[in-house]
Amino acid sequence: MSESAQTTRIESRWPVALAITVVLFLLAVLPERVRLFPAWLPYVVGIAVLAPIATVALASANTHWLRIERTVTLLFCAVAGVGTVANLANLIGLMVRRSGEIGGEQLLASSIAVWVTNVLAFSLLYWQIDRGGPDARSNNASPRPDWLFPQEGASPADVPPDWRPTFVDYLFLGFSTATAFSPTDALPLTSRAKMLMMLESSISLATIVVVASRAINILGS
Repeated sequence: MSESAQTTRIESRWPVALAITVVLFLLAVLPERVRLFPAWLPYVVGIAVLAPIATVALASANTHWLRIERTVTLLFCAVAGVGTVANLANLIGLMVRRSGEIGGEQLLASSIAVWVTNVLAFSLLYWQIDRGGPDARSNNASPRPDWLFPQEGASPADVPPDWRPTFVDYLFLGFSTATAFSPTDALPLTSRAKMLMMLESSISLATIVVVASRAINILGS
């Protein structure tokens, strides 16, 4: 079977590229005291991650580039996740060791950057792993879902024909998990989905309760 026959539908990549760009921007503008890596590193990572995504958008039927995109995106999610946890730990360490040296505005801005990065990184990860990834979902190649979306149980008259989740659905899933600390509209069906949502909720909870609340307390005093 030819590559064009195997890959007949491709999900739009511009929301994914935008999310990755926002993550890299937030990592780049973190205050030097909080940032754990050189300021130029996000720009280098951005080129390495966005190049395969742009190539997939231009050469949609190329399964070779789809595999490269999947690998690079998963690596990016892993690096962004580790970086988010490291930045959060560094923020908490600064609060404990040098509470008088970091201002409330700087602390609040850093906590917002960490929280948004957490949401976007997990959204990208959910988008890439559910049902084998965007290419498999678009072509019905992997029917087993990690999450059950409400559209899948709704009346056919209320859902667009041939509906399948796209990145925006996983962005909402990531945002809801980080704000509600629990499933909302999409239900996790697999163990890995539940563990990932637990991890995202834990990072979000620590960021809001420990760092952001401390920043607000400093600003209000």
